[in-house]
Amino acid sequence: GLIFYDTKVTVMNRVLNATVQRTADHAAPEITLDPLEIVGGEIRSSENSYFCQAARQLGCVPSSQLCVKLASGGDPTYAFNIRFTGEEVHGTSGSFRHFLWQVCKELQSSSLSLLLLCPSSAVNKNKGKYILTPSPITYAEEQLFHFFGQLLGIAIRADVPLPLDLLPSFWKTLVGEPLDPDVDLQEADILTYNYVKKFENVGPPCVSCQINDETELEALCAEIASQHLATESPDCPNKPCCKFTYLTMTGEEVELCPRGRHIPVGWENKDVYAAAIRSLRMRELQTPECMTAVRAGLGSIIPLQLLTTLTPLEMELRTCGLPYINLEFLKAHTMYQVGLMETDQHIEFFWSALEMFTQEELCKFIKFACNQERIPFTCPCKDGGPDTAHVPPYPMKIAPPDGTAGT
Repeated sequence: GLIFYDTKVTVMNRVLNATVQRTADHAAPEITLDPLEIVGGEIRSSENSYFCQAARQLGCVPSSQLCVKLASGGDPTYAFNIRFTGEEVHGTSGSFRHFLWQVCKELQSSSLSLLLLCPSSAVNKNKGKYILTPSPITYAEEQLFHFFGQLLGIAIRADVPLPLDLLPSFWKTLVGEPLDPDVDLQEADILTYNYVKKFENVGPPCVSCQINDETELEALCAEIASQHLATESPDCPNKPCCKFTYLTMTGEEVELCPRGRHIPVGWENKDVYAAAIRSLRMRELQTPECMTAVRAGLGSIIPLQLLTTLTPLEMELRTCGLPYINLEFLKAHTMYQVGLMETDQHIEFFWSALEMFTQEELCKFIKFACNQERIPFTCPCKDGGPDTAHVPPYPMKIAPPDGTAGT
C-alpha cells in the first residue's frame, strides 16, 4: 500500500520483459478455431466453445512458448496466433483480441461451468458478478482452470483487458489476501449473510422476553425451511425445525457437522449453526482446489512473486482494465491521418456523437473499432514516450475517405 500503482506497473513491466522465453527465431504457436461450432451464438456443447478448443490445442504447447515480451508499437507479438477455419484475416491482432472477447463471453455464460453467478446477483446486489464454481473438480476441469489462469497471464503480457466481471473475493484469493468473513460474505451471498446475522442477533431467552425471542427464532427457522432444509419438530408437528444442514452455492444440501441432519437448531446451539454456515460460505469463496489450478496456470506465464506487490483491485485493473470507456483517454490516444485535424467540423461531430453514447453503446463502438470491449487503464506512452510505446489498437486512427468522389 506504500507504492504508487504506476511504480508497480513499471517494475512489473520490467520483470515481464526480463522473463521472456520465446525468442524472435521461434515461430508463434498457432491454433485453429472453427467458428461454425458456435454459429448463431449457441454453443451446442462446452467442448465446441473457443475456450475448450483452445485449451485442447495449447495443452501440448510448452508454457515457455507463451511467455512473450509486452505488447508495444506496430503489430505486437502475441502468445499464439489464431486461424479461423474458412476465414481470411489480415494480421494477428484482430483475431487474437476477438478470441479473448469471445472466451470471456463463454466463461460468463451457461455453456461453461468454471464460473458461477454469485448468489447476491439474484437479489440485484453485484448483478452480473461471478465467482469460481465451488465444487470438487475432475482432472479435466483442473486442466481448464489451469488454462483460465494462463489466459489471465497472456492478457497481461498482451495488454488486452479481459471483459470479466469477478467479485473482489476472487482477486483477493488470487493475490493471497485473506477474505473478510463479513464484507466478502455480504458481497457474494447477501441472503445467507442476513440469515447468519439474524441468528447471531436473536437474544438469549429470559423470562420476560422469552416468548418474543422464541417467536423470532421460529420465524427464522421457517424462513430457512422455505429453502427445503427443515423438517417438522417431533415435539410439535406444526413447528418447523432447522437441522444442521444448509444449501451450498450450487444448490446441494450438505451437513454442517457429522450427523448434522439429526441435530435440531435451538437456543443452545444457534450461534454454532450460524458460525458453521459462515464457515461453509468462506470455504466456497476460497475454492482452494480451483484457485490452486488457476494460480499454477498464471504462474506458468508471469512470475507469481509479482502478485505480492499488487492489491486485489490493482490486479483486477491490470488484467481487466476498467469496465467503462473513458472518452478523454480515447481522445488523448487518437491520431488524425493526413489532411485531418481535431478542429475539422466532422471530427467535432464525431466526438459530440460519442459523448451522447451510453456506456453500453461506447463498449459496442470499441468492439466495432478494435475487437475488444475495454480499453487499458493506463498506456505506456502516457509519460511522453515515443509513439512506438503505444499498445495497439492505440492510437485510434481516424482517416480521410478512400476516394475523392462526393463531398
